[in-house]
Amino acid sequence: MARRWELVTFDIDGTLTTVHGWRVLAERVGRLEEYERTNRGYLAGKVGEDQHLSDLLRLADGLNVPEVEAILEATPRVDGIAEAVRAWHDEGTRVAILSHNPDYVCAWYAREFGFDGFAGTTVPAPGNGRLLLPAGVRANKSSGLEELLHRWHLTPRTVAHVGDGWADAAIFPRVGAGVALNSRLPEVERAADLALHLTDLRPLPGLVDGIPPRPGGPPGSPLA
Repeated sequence: MARRWELVTFDIDGTLTTVHGWRVLAERVGRLEEYERTNRGYLAGKVGEDQHLSDLLRLADGLNVPEVEAILEATPRVDGIAEAVRAWHDEGTRVAILSHNPDYVCAWYAREFGFDGFAGTTVPAPGNGRLLLPAGVRANKSSGLEELLHRWHLTPRTVAHVGDGWADAAIFPRVGAGVALNSRLPEVERAADLALHLTDLRPLPGLVDGIPPRPGGPPGSPLA
Protein backbone atom coordinates (compact mmCIF):
# COMPACT_ATOMS: atom_id res chain seq x y z
CA MET A 1 0.00 0.00 0.00
CA ALA A 2 1.29 3.46 -0.86
CA ARG A 3 2.23 5.65 2.08
CA ARG A 4 -0.46 8.21 2.89
CA TRP A 5 1.01 9.67 6.10
CA GLU A 6 4.56 10.32 7.26
CA LEU A 7 3.52 10.03 10.91
CA VAL A 8 0.49 8.79 12.84
CA THR A 9 0.30 9.83 16.50
CA PHE A 10 -1.76 8.28 19.30
CA ASP A 11 -3.17 9.39 22.61
CA ILE A 12 -3.09 6.67 25.30
CA ASP A 13 -5.84 6.81 27.94
CA GLY A 14 -9.29 6.22 26.52
CA THR A 15 -7.81 5.66 23.06
CA LEU A 16 -5.54 2.67 23.48
CA THR A 17 -7.04 1.72 26.84
CA THR A 18 -10.64 0.70 27.55
CA VAL A 19 -10.42 2.06 31.10
CA HIS A 20 -8.52 5.22 31.98
CA GLY A 21 -5.04 4.08 33.04
CA TRP A 22 -4.88 6.48 35.98
CA ARG A 23 -8.14 5.09 37.32
CA VAL A 24 -6.56 1.63 37.34
CA LEU A 25 -3.50 2.99 39.14
CA ALA A 26 -5.66 4.87 41.65
CA GLU A 27 -7.60 1.69 42.45
CA ARG A 28 -4.36 -0.25 42.97
CA VAL A 29 -2.95 2.29 45.43
CA GLY A 30 -6.20 3.00 47.29
CA ARG A 31 -6.65 6.54 45.96
CA LEU A 32 -9.72 6.13 43.76
CA GLU A 33 -11.63 8.98 45.41
CA GLU A 34 -8.79 11.39 44.51
CA TYR A 35 -8.96 10.24 40.90
CA GLU A 36 -12.73 10.58 40.76
CA ARG A 37 -12.66 14.01 42.39
CA THR A 38 -10.22 15.53 39.91
CA ASN A 39 -11.92 13.78 36.98
CA ARG A 40 -15.33 15.14 37.97
CA GLY A 41 -13.90 18.62 38.32
CA TYR A 42 -12.15 18.43 34.96
CA LEU A 43 -15.22 17.19 33.08
CA ALA A 44 -17.34 19.88 34.75
CA GLY A 45 -14.87 22.61 33.78
CA LYS A 46 -13.98 23.38 37.40
CA VAL A 47 -10.44 21.95 37.24
CA GLY A 48 -8.07 23.16 34.51
CA GLU A 49 -6.07 20.79 32.34
CA ASP A 50 -2.74 21.58 34.03
CA GLN A 51 -4.17 21.01 37.51
CA HIS A 52 -5.91 17.84 36.38
CA LEU A 53 -2.62 16.46 35.04
CA SER A 54 -0.84 17.36 38.29
CA ASP A 55 -3.58 15.62 40.28
CA LEU A 56 -3.18 12.47 38.19
CA LEU A 57 0.61 12.42 38.46
CA ARG A 58 0.31 12.84 42.22
CA LEU A 59 -1.45 9.47 42.36
CA ALA A 60 1.89 7.80 41.49
CA ASP A 61 3.86 9.78 44.06
CA GLY A 62 6.06 7.35 46.01
CA LEU A 63 5.79 4.47 43.56
CA ASN A 64 8.77 3.32 41.50
CA VAL A 65 8.82 2.77 37.75
CA PRO A 66 8.61 -1.07 37.88
CA GLU A 67 5.51 -0.78 40.09
CA VAL A 68 3.87 1.58 37.61
CA GLU A 69 4.83 -0.66 34.69
CA ALA A 70 3.18 -3.63 36.39
CA ILE A 71 -0.03 -1.57 36.62
CA LEU A 72 0.28 -0.57 32.96
CA GLU A 73 0.61 -4.24 32.03
CA ALA A 74 -2.65 -4.97 33.88
CA THR A 75 -4.58 -2.04 32.35
CA PRO A 76 -7.28 -3.20 29.89
CA ARG A 77 -6.53 -2.15 26.31
CA VAL A 78 -7.96 -2.49 22.83
CA ASP A 79 -6.62 -5.41 20.79
CA GLY A 80 -4.30 -5.23 17.80
CA ILE A 81 -2.15 -2.25 18.80
CA ALA A 82 1.16 -3.81 17.76
CA GLU A 83 -0.37 -5.18 14.56
CA ALA A 84 -1.67 -1.74 13.54
CA VAL A 85 1.74 -0.20 14.23
CA ARG A 86 3.42 -2.86 12.10
CA ALA A 87 0.97 -2.28 9.25
CA TRP A 88 1.91 1.40 9.12
CA HIS A 89 5.59 0.47 9.36
CA ASP A 90 5.10 -1.74 6.30
CA GLU A 91 4.00 1.40 4.44
CA GLY A 92 7.03 3.34 5.67
CA THR A 93 4.95 5.40 8.11
CA ARG A 94 6.23 6.26 11.58
CA VAL A 95 3.88 5.81 14.54
CA ALA A 96 4.35 7.67 17.82
CA ILE A 97 2.69 8.42 21.16
CA LEU A 98 1.47 12.00 21.67
CA SER A 99 0.21 12.15 25.23
CA HIS A 100 0.02 14.12 28.46
CA ASN A 101 1.24 10.99 30.22
CA PRO A 102 4.66 11.12 31.89
CA ASP A 103 7.62 9.87 29.92
CA TYR A 104 7.90 6.64 31.95
CA VAL A 105 4.36 5.68 30.83
CA CYS A 106 4.94 6.68 27.21
CA ALA A 107 8.24 4.77 27.13
CA TRP A 108 6.51 1.58 28.30
CA TYR A 109 3.90 1.81 25.53
CA ALA A 110 6.60 2.52 22.95
CA ARG A 111 8.61 -0.55 23.99
CA GLU A 112 5.60 -2.81 24.38
CA PHE A 113 3.91 -2.09 21.06
CA GLY A 114 6.70 -0.92 18.75
CA PHE A 115 5.99 2.82 18.54
CA ASP A 116 8.84 4.80 17.00
CA GLY A 117 8.92 7.37 19.77
CA PHE A 118 6.83 9.57 22.01
CA ALA A 119 6.23 13.06 23.29
CA GLY A 120 4.81 13.23 26.80
CA THR A 121 5.26 15.08 30.08
CA THR A 122 8.85 15.09 31.34
CA VAL A 123 9.18 14.25 35.02
CA PRO A 124 12.24 14.34 37.30
CA ALA A 125 14.35 11.24 37.74
CA PRO A 126 13.07 9.08 40.61
CA GLY A 127 14.37 10.10 44.02
CA ASN A 128 15.77 7.09 45.85
CA GLY A 129 13.98 4.96 43.27
CA ARG A 130 10.63 6.63 43.93
CA LEU A 131 8.71 8.85 41.53
CA LEU A 132 8.43 12.52 42.40
CA LEU A 133 5.68 14.95 41.44
CA PRO A 134 7.14 17.52 39.02
CA ALA A 135 6.54 21.19 39.75
CA GLY A 136 4.83 23.48 37.26
CA VAL A 137 3.25 20.73 35.14
CA ARG A 138 1.75 21.91 31.86
CA ALA A 139 -0.55 19.79 29.71
CA ASN A 140 0.49 20.85 26.21
CA LYS A 141 0.09 18.45 23.30
CA SER A 142 0.92 21.21 20.84
CA SER A 143 4.46 21.36 22.23
CA GLY A 144 4.68 17.59 21.97
CA LEU A 145 3.55 17.73 18.35
CA GLU A 146 6.15 20.38 17.57
CA GLU A 147 8.81 18.18 19.18
CA LEU A 148 7.87 15.19 17.00
CA LEU A 149 7.73 17.31 13.84
CA HIS A 150 11.17 18.72 14.58
CA ARG A 151 12.62 15.30 15.41
CA TRP A 152 11.65 13.83 12.05
CA HIS A 153 11.67 17.01 9.92
CA LEU A 154 7.97 16.78 9.05
CA THR A 155 5.22 19.26 8.23
CA PRO A 156 1.88 19.14 10.10
CA ARG A 157 -0.14 18.20 7.01
CA THR A 158 1.74 14.87 6.76
CA VAL A 159 0.54 13.81 10.24
CA ALA A 160 -2.67 12.07 11.36
CA HIS A 161 -3.55 12.15 15.06
CA VAL A 162 -5.75 9.60 16.87
CA GLY A 163 -7.31 10.44 20.23
CA ASP A 164 -10.46 10.70 22.31
CA GLY A 165 -10.28 13.86 24.43
CA TRP A 166 -10.54 17.63 24.28
CA ALA A 167 -6.78 18.03 23.98
CA ASP A 168 -6.85 15.71 20.97
CA ALA A 169 -9.65 17.72 19.37
CA ALA A 170 -7.41 20.79 19.65
CA ILE A 171 -4.72 18.93 17.68
CA PHE A 172 -7.03 17.70 14.90
CA PRO A 173 -7.18 20.98 12.89
CA ARG A 174 -3.43 21.48 13.22
CA VAL A 175 -2.49 18.28 11.41
CA GLY A 176 -3.53 16.56 8.19
CA ALA A 177 -6.29 14.47 9.75
CA GLY A 178 -7.91 13.89 13.12
CA VAL A 179 -9.42 10.59 14.17
CA ALA A 180 -11.70 10.38 17.22
CA LEU A 181 -11.23 6.84 18.50
CA ASN A 182 -13.57 5.50 21.18
CA SER A 183 -14.41 9.01 22.34
CA ARG A 184 -17.29 9.58 24.73
CA LEU A 185 -17.37 13.30 23.93
CA PRO A 186 -19.63 14.39 21.03
CA GLU A 187 -17.65 17.59 20.51
CA VAL A 188 -14.47 15.56 19.97
CA GLU A 189 -16.18 13.42 17.35
CA ARG A 190 -17.52 16.53 15.60
CA ALA A 191 -14.01 17.98 15.42
CA ALA A 192 -12.60 14.83 13.79
CA ASP A 193 -12.33 13.87 10.13
CA LEU A 194 -13.28 10.33 11.14
CA ALA A 195 -14.99 9.02 14.29
CA LEU A 196 -14.65 5.33 15.15
CA HIS A 197 -15.44 2.93 17.95
CA LEU A 198 -13.19 -0.12 17.76
CA THR A 199 -12.15 -2.85 20.15
CA ASP A 200 -9.46 -4.07 17.72
CA LEU A 201 -7.09 -1.70 15.90
CA ARG A 202 -6.15 -4.02 13.03
CA PRO A 203 -8.55 -2.30 10.57
CA LEU A 204 -7.43 1.19 11.64
CA PRO A 205 -4.53 1.80 9.20
CA GLY A 206 -6.76 1.21 6.17
CA LEU A 207 -9.49 3.43 7.59
CA VAL A 208 -7.13 6.29 8.45
CA ASP A 209 -5.29 6.04 5.14
CA GLY A 210 -8.66 6.28 3.39
CA ILE A 211 -9.65 9.64 4.92
CA PRO A 212 -10.34 11.99 1.98
CA PRO A 213 -8.40 15.25 1.74
CA ARG A 214 -10.08 18.17 3.45
CA PRO A 215 -11.98 20.58 1.18
CA GLY A 216 -10.15 23.67 0.02
CA GLY A 217 -6.72 22.25 -0.68
CA PRO A 218 -4.04 20.11 0.96
CA PRO A 219 -4.90 18.77 4.41
CA GLY A 220 -3.60 20.38 7.54
CA SER A 221 -2.46 23.86 8.43
CA PRO A 222 0.84 25.22 9.73
CA LEU A 223 1.31 25.28 13.46
CA ALA A 224 0.75 28.67 15.03
